[in-house]
Amino acid sequence: MWKRLKNGFRIPIDGPKRLCYGWLVIVSILLTTLGFGLLFWGAEWLVKGGAGLALRLGLTTLVVGLTVVAYGTSSPELLVSLKAAWSGQPGIAVGNVVGSNIFNIAVILGLAAVIRPVKVESEAIRRDGPVMVGVSLAALAVLWDGNVSRLEGALLVVASIFYTVWIVRQARLERRESGAGKSPIPVGRAVLYLVIGLGLLAAGSKLLVDHSIVIARALGVSEAVIGLTIIAAGTSMPELATSVIGALRGQSDIALGNVIGSNIFNVLFVLGLASVIHPIVGAGVRPVDQAFLLGTAVLLWPMMRSGRVVGRREGWILLAAYAAYLAVMWPRG
Repeated sequence: MWKRLKNGFRIPIDGPKRLCYGWLVIVSILLTTLGFGLLFWGAEWLVKGGAGLALRLGLTTLVVGLTVVAYGTSSPELLVSLKAAWSGQPGIAVGNVVGSNIFNIAVILGLAAVIRPVKVESEAIRRDGPVMVGVSLAALAVLWDGNVSRLEGALLVVASIFYTVWIVRQARLERRESGAGKSPIPVGRAVLYLVIGLGLLAAGSKLLVDHSIVIARALGVSEAVIGLTIIAAGTSMPELATSVIGALRGQSDIALGNVIGSNIFNVLFVLGLASVIHPIVGAGVRPVDQAFLLGTAVLLWPMMRSGRVVGRREGWILLAAYAAYLAVMWPRG
């Protein structure tokens, strides 16, 4: 029964079979919710352990946000997209990346700025803002025809490795006395957090992908739309929690670095590795989705340069942009 559903077989919706299918959808909704929870808590453990190790290596707060925290909170996107690519579901694999990047800037950073204006360090303006815009352009280039080959994916993965090495080397040269190297977490405990976090993320990603497909087909909605909205928002919950908490505590470096680093990581490593595992064909991501992907990145850059702060007005603009995106995108099935 499950195999037939996942291959697109439609159960007649009359009599006992309708009742059976209804219960199947309800169970899938509950298990999808459980998957969201496992992704959230798994990312929390992963970030806690990873940040503890990174601080002992002498990295600044901003770089921890751009690398360890960003990569840790993006691990749900990574595992969900890898699972979808391996299962031959390109719409979810790509839609998750594109939708998460739009959600990260428009909703997460927008909400963080509304809660408390986000201060911008000069190095983020000079270096990481342009990199995010460039990476968004690279995403448009590889997604233009709806396909991502293994070669294109490999090039993205290599670029992610070079970026990470480069930013860490730059951070060591620009090392500051901002608490770097003062982690209260012992190394052994940090490694344990990493292992637990990865286990929870693996379980959560499987539940989320498998059961969201059942829900999508029950609603008559395409996999691409589900990936662009529900799964993208769900896998971005760790980024949301991290950035909002960072804003409330006045840790702008974590809030901003988390968003920028996650977006770079999603395109270069998540999309790249997913297409290396299984070439993506017919992803179903339309030009309007690609336009919003690039548009939100381009919109954020001048906001970062204006007074070196993303204020509440800019936050509301970003939130309004996401509302416009949903209005344009959601009617399609």
